[in-house]
Amino acid sequence: MVDLESEVPPLPPRYRFRDLLLGDQGWQNDDRVQVEFYMNENTFKERLKLFFIKNQRSSLRIRLFNFSLKLLSCLLYIIRVLLENPSQGNEWSHIFWVNRSLPLWGLQVLVALISLFETILLGYLSYKGNIWEQILRIPFILEIINAVPFIISIFWPSLRNLFVPVFLNCWLAKHALENMINDLHRAIQRTQSAMFNQVLILISTLLCLIFTCICGIQHLERIGKKLNLFDSLYFCIVTFSTVGFGDVTPETWSSKLFVVAMICVALVVLPIQFEQLAYLWMERQKSGGNYSRHRAQTEKHVVLCVSSLKIDLLMDFLNEFYAHPRLQDYYVVILCPTEMDVQVRRILQIPMWSQRVIYLQGSALKDQDLLRAKMDDAEACFILSSRCEVDRTSSDHQTILRAWAVKDFAPNCPLYVQILKPENKFHIKFADHVVCEEEFKYAMLALNCICPATSTLITLLVHTSRGQCVCFCCREGQQSPEQWQKMYGRCSGNEVYHIVLEESTFFAEYEGKSFTYASFHAHKKFGVCLIGIRREDNKNILLNPGPRYIMNATDTCFYINITKEENSAFKNHDHQKKSNVPRSFYHGPSRLPVHSIIASMGTVAIDLQDTSCRSASGPTLSLPTEGSKEVRRPSIAPVLEVADTSSIQTCDLLSDQSEDETTPDEEMSSNLEYAKGYPPYSPYIGSSPTFCHLLHEKVPFCCLRLDKSCQHNYYEDAKAYGFKNKLIIVAAETAGNGLYNFIVPLRAYYRPKKELNPVILLLDNPPDMHFLDAICWFPMVYYMVGSIDNLDDLLRCGVTFAANMVVVDKESTMSAEEDYMADAKTIVNVQTLFRLFSSLSIITELTHPANMRFMQFRAKDCYSLALSKLEKKERERGSNLAFIFRLPFAAGRVFSISMLDTLLYQSFVKDYMISITRLLLGLDTTPGSGFLCSMKITEDDLWIRTYARLYQKLCSSTGDVPIGIYRTESQKLTTSECREIASQSQISISVEEWEDTKDAKEQGHHRSNHRNSTSSDQSDHPLLRRKSMQWARRLSRKGPKHSGRTAEKMTQQRLNLYRR
Repeated sequence: MVDLESEVPPLPPRYRFRDLLLGDQGWQNDDRVQVEFYMNENTFKERLKLFFIKNQRSSLRIRLFNFSLKLLSCLLYIIRVLLENPSQGNEWSHIFWVNRSLPLWGLQVLVALISLFETILLGYLSYKGNIWEQILRIPFILEIINAVPFIISIFWPSLRNLFVPVFLNCWLAKHALENMINDLHRAIQRTQSAMFNQVLILISTLLCLIFTCICGIQHLERIGKKLNLFDSLYFCIVTFSTVGFGDVTPETWSSKLFVVAMICVALVVLPIQFEQLAYLWMERQKSGGNYSRHRAQTEKHVVLCVSSLKIDLLMDFLNEFYAHPRLQDYYVVILCPTEMDVQVRRILQIPMWSQRVIYLQGSALKDQDLLRAKMDDAEACFILSSRCEVDRTSSDHQTILRAWAVKDFAPNCPLYVQILKPENKFHIKFADHVVCEEEFKYAMLALNCICPATSTLITLLVHTSRGQCVCFCCREGQQSPEQWQKMYGRCSGNEVYHIVLEESTFFAEYEGKSFTYASFHAHKKFGVCLIGIRREDNKNILLNPGPRYIMNATDTCFYINITKEENSAFKNHDHQKKSNVPRSFYHGPSRLPVHSIIASMGTVAIDLQDTSCRSASGPTLSLPTEGSKEVRRPSIAPVLEVADTSSIQTCDLLSDQSEDETTPDEEMSSNLEYAKGYPPYSPYIGSSPTFCHLLHEKVPFCCLRLDKSCQHNYYEDAKAYGFKNKLIIVAAETAGNGLYNFIVPLRAYYRPKKELNPVILLLDNPPDMHFLDAICWFPMVYYMVGSIDNLDDLLRCGVTFAANMVVVDKESTMSAEEDYMADAKTIVNVQTLFRLFSSLSIITELTHPANMRFMQFRAKDCYSLALSKLEKKERERGSNLAFIFRLPFAAGRVFSISMLDTLLYQSFVKDYMISITRLLLGLDTTPGSGFLCSMKITEDDLWIRTYARLYQKLCSSTGDVPIGIYRTESQKLTTSECREIASQSQISISVEEWEDTKDAKEQGHHRSNHRNSTSSDQSDHPLLRRKSMQWARRLSRKGPKHSGRTAEKMTQQRLNLYRR
């Protein structure tokens, strides 16, 4: 076989200067036929044009050579002036004739010949049919003036000493410099800053003006004062700087005329240059310039990509990002397509942020802008969605494209992405960390209904507050006179940390012990709460795996504490000092109330027990007197090192009245209705499967409609259904896929069947078929088309029988002319509900956390005004969580999804935070992991007394781990206030027929929490309030009748009410 590679000679190099002149001679004796494809390059002129103009590298060399020639000619002129002896006399011949030595003349002639030849050649190559356009160009005219006299002097020797204004070559050098920069950009395929080019042109223009003025004045004064070059330089600087000392002045009329001409030229040229420079400077200030490669390689930085940068989002990011000590040396580069607004610009001018934050105006879809931000060298990239847009799907699409662009440009850069809609998650599965807003929002709102204040608990865990500050006076709420605010502010500093077991002082001694034993004794000894574990060979985190889990040395422990162990100092105290810890921290002089709800993670579902108090003021959480010997504290079983199956059982405190304790008939009927399993249909791709209570057969779509009868039932309102448990109503604009995550936690397998609350979706728009396919398998889930603006819709969906009313912020109102007005409609609607149905627990979602102060607004309430002042003081002291003392937030009645933005920011330091939060909210389930549930403390449980004893009781009996307490505080009221509250309670009793009197009175008493402002609210319109409640009571007692007749009566009653 013939070796073709050995017979085929290599192709000759092309575009060499020898080939331009001689052609390719090596191919003439070859028998083969060479085929070359030309693009108008086969003529000699085209080859010259390619070499001198089109080819970037060769053209750059030509420009550099031309620039050097012009500088050399200016240098030769200066040498000629310095070597010339000033002649005596004032004759005009000294202007036209100079003394030039023969070697100097020869060098200038050679430079002139080369320059003229190059100029003519380039003019010929760039000729396009108009010869006068080439001749009348200013560079060509200057070249003729400076070069032709020297060439003529070759043939006419008497003209060798003729004066030639060679110093004008400085302008040709400036022109060559501009062309050289352009060729340089083309050759290296990079565009330098336009600001750099403009500054270079301005400097070169100033230098050319000064050099021309120096040489012109010096030459024209040969017949006057005979100034040297230095005196001419001094005169030009003093003149152009408008100082004008007057010690050096021109004497001849020609030099004066030349100075006038140069000043006129400067007045025309320089302002134009300065205007362009100022315009580019302002544009650069808007775009932010570049982040240099040197800084990117020597410093650590992260990139924040957003559609529009708001001041709240920026401050949340900066405060949370720089709250961690090891991130103090990081820089934040913001890449945003919009111009920086005034508020952001003002913030970034503060010295604390101006040295750390760099704003770049640009798009993440452009590689040029990503290169400016040095994305390939960044430690991480945060991509946030714009939640204030009406079309949230479009916002997600923009986020997805940004994530794809960053991943394509910098594959090794970690991505932290925030997405709005859950159905768009699978497009960015490649991202390192993803937070879906609607998933977290609806799951958190659902858990707020069964575990009160879950949103507050999660928000405090993912925020960095000053509660962990070493200085006691710097913590939130420590300046407040109230005990609950001091304790609440201190505990707000609790966060989730991690450490390897064998490296820990907290947990190293518990190797080989059970998880429950380690959690209890670590809390008893160090005050930390061990909540989860992760095996070395497993990426899944287990929350409270239970007493059967044995701790290993390589396990990673996750615990809740004020600060991490590495920042803690351990001191040994004797037993006496430990016993002298003031008990007022838990039970102090303020006598905190006892009706608490303890959120706990456990392996056993805990029932919700009814609370009833037998005294008007309610019992207090107080220990028996030490001197009393008759009262004996009940004993609690110790927590075992290794699990004992017989000890893991339900005790009296945590009595489980689930379906296991029901009668055989009830159990048989419940088993016929419900089954446990995974939902057969998911509304979007990427939802995590969750074990739930399901129906054996899906419900027909017609039966899901609450307010319309069908062939299967004739019910038309919630009253007709006769639900045993109170309702949970969700008011939303549309049935988005995120609403599916609201239903799943409420139907989770660990919730007892008898405690399942009916869920009613009050939607402004009808749901689509895909959503109905997903919810038709869940028991007691209904929907109704209506609005919370309509009182008829509220009564029909059963607002008088509801335990919780969840109001979701509408997408159509998130965009407003004034940002903070986006919540206006939601706030007013919730305030209306609060006035009409005072016993209803309303949970609201807002767009802006600052609007929390308007929830359940009481204009005349002194306590609310005191909390407002406290919030202002905390904000002035630099708190990141100044709103935590607002009662609606502390009670878990209001929530803003923007509070969870910090969850994504914390994941940069704690990569496990998103996983732990998803496990707590029930979005993900891991085999062997616990879940979040709650229980109520009754009066019979007061023997437990302290949180530490409760911790021991839960660990020893059920293996649960408590992680928080939700308290309500009662205050003493005046007689008139108590009477008014009692009358309100009687109204609510009439509406809710199954409530007993004592429970209603206690509920009304606790609704008066913190100076109970319902009395001030009712003083505005007492008649309207009372009559609307009476009308609601009469309507709720109506039985199910025909739809037309019921609607007619409701309309007539409403008209009668309005007429009154």
